[in-house]
Amino acid sequence: CVALVSANNPAWIEVFWACAVAGLICVPLNAWWKSEELAFALDDSGARVLIADQRRYEVVAGVLGDLPELAHTFVIGTESFAELEQGQDPGVLPDVSIDEDDISGIFYTSGTTGRPKGATITHRQVIANLQNVLCLGVAQAMTGQTPPELAEGERPRAAALLVVPLFHTTGCHATMVLNYAAGAKLVLMPPGRFDPEVAMRLIEQERITAIGGVPTIMWRIVEHPRLGDYDLSSVTRISYGGAPAAPELVARIAETFPKARTGLATAYGLTESASVATAISGDDYLAHPGSVGRPVPTVEIRIVDVAGNDVPPGVAGEIWLRGPTISCHGYWRRPDANAESFSPGGWFHTGDIGKLDEEGYLYIVDRAKDIIIRGGENISTVEVENVLFEHPDVVDAAAVGVPHKELGEEVKAVVQRRPGSSLTPEELQAFCRSRLADFKVPAYVEIRDEPLPRNPAGKVLKAALRGEATAFVTAEDAAL
Repeated sequence: CVALVSANNPAWIEVFWACAVAGLICVPLNAWWKSEELAFALDDSGARVLIADQRRYEVVAGVLGDLPELAHTFVIGTESFAELEQGQDPGVLPDVSIDEDDISGIFYTSGTTGRPKGATITHRQVIANLQNVLCLGVAQAMTGQTPPELAEGERPRAAALLVVPLFHTTGCHATMVLNYAAGAKLVLMPPGRFDPEVAMRLIEQERITAIGGVPTIMWRIVEHPRLGDYDLSSVTRISYGGAPAAPELVARIAETFPKARTGLATAYGLTESASVATAISGDDYLAHPGSVGRPVPTVEIRIVDVAGNDVPPGVAGEIWLRGPTISCHGYWRRPDANAESFSPGGWFHTGDIGKLDEEGYLYIVDRAKDIIIRGGENISTVEVENVLFEHPDVVDAAAVGVPHKELGEEVKAVVQRRPGSSLTPEELQAFCRSRLADFKVPAYVEIRDEPLPRNPAGKVLKAALRGEATAFVTAEDAAL
């Protein structure tokens, strides 16, 4: 395994493809993680090689000595990495045999037990996802729903702006791999916090034709006060997923990007499905703005009750998926998680709650798993709660998701403090920030002196804790 932790840059892409052709397992790690989170994934994956940019190397350097399986470390931009790039014979591809069901990557996703799980991604999954997305594009063109300038015979070079991290399946498999296969230009945002004005400037300068990621990105663009100062007319395709999008956002995008009206799309998928499981675009999306579409060509979908029986259209149940975009290996070194999430016949239990209408369109209703989705990032409430409990003045704690217009959800912590303690929300946020990636730190904190509400079985009544977020202390918005 080759672990890779870096901001989006050309070297990240180079390492990904080098691993693919050499038959190595690439393990992209979350570039926002702190040292403890990175150390866990490096140990769990059994990585023999670590490639990191300078900033992430400094974050993880102190724990590398505790990883006996890690044999080599390379820092992007150094002489040793330059030598690694050259290889022994750069003009010849490695002579290795690669099977479609060999693992190409391990992408870590938040788990309900508080520790991330490594979702294995095979070569078959990557290819199947690519074929699905390309097939959808051809189908859309055949319906006549092509952008105006293409219908008139003009063919500007396709250019995509990558605004989401490559360590996510959306950035890697749904964007980077797709654009390489299509021969499109891929433009990377500068590293760091997402700046909508920088994005608009790049769209104008590079004549970007496609942009996407998560709904948060689009909210920040369409509501920017300088939106009218930039020429965004080159954009003909906008797609996003990773979190629910409000129908209001669909209308705002159609108004702001008129040429992208027929190229507007959203999708539903997971790391475990190597990106896209269902999709909807064009007139279908405008007619069903609350839906995430129908299954892509090679994916089957079921909506089941707690006993695993199919439910009729209009009735909510857990979403199960099956097809070549689902890994035959499941989670890395997690037989317990595989037994819970996969059933005979190859069905993957997503943990999401949805319903199908009479036409087969999927609507996401809720999540069965205790996960918060902030700006497209999955956050395990258990992981946050474990950190809260580490504070000596916390007697009881719970983490819940509260609505946020741009981010979808933010983390709220409700804690019972030790009698006599003067613990403040700001102190607890600082404690969490030293142990968790910034996007996981509770944005809202409620301190209580009385016990948290629980049912007779002892389970915290989280629905009663969500309330209105505006009554609580807000932490500085974490970088996307």
